[in-house]
Amino acid sequence: MIKISETKGGDWLKQTSILSQALPFMQRYAGKNITIKFGGSAMGEDKLSTSFARDIVLLKQVGINPVVIHGGGPRIKKMLDRLKVKSSFVDGLRVTDKETMDIVEMVLSGSINKEIVMEINKEGGMAIGLSGKDALLAKTKKFKKKKQSVKLRKY
Repeated sequence: MIKISETKGGDWLKQTSILSQALPFMQRYAGKNITIKFGGSAMGEDKLSTSFARDIVLLKQVGINPVVIHGGGPRIKKMLDRLKVKSSFVDGLRVTDKETMDIVEMVLSGSINKEIVMEINKEGGMAIGLSGKDALLAKTKKFKKKKQSVKLRKY
């Protein structure tokens, strides 16, 4: 992170202007929980991950309570491919059988979640990682399609 005292020329004016513009939003959301989605595609770049973690720490520092949810589609696909598990999709939605679900959980909870928590903590935050499965935080039910407009395809 660049400190204002270390910036050259008029850069500090730009930084103070940005903070000044952000102040009404900081005041509006202070003390509130906000949910932020960190998408699977963005997670693949180290600079984006570090910047994201710093932003999360900053939000908490100004009194906002960020709750991060994350994707992981590209990493899930990579692991399924590595393990030679075929994925099926119907109308763009992954059909997740028991074997696939175990792999999805391994990637999301066992890998990605821990990496995000570590990155936030490395930047000065105090993050913890939870899965929707922990303490039954999230419940799901099988999606039933009334009319199948597309045949099931194997990839």
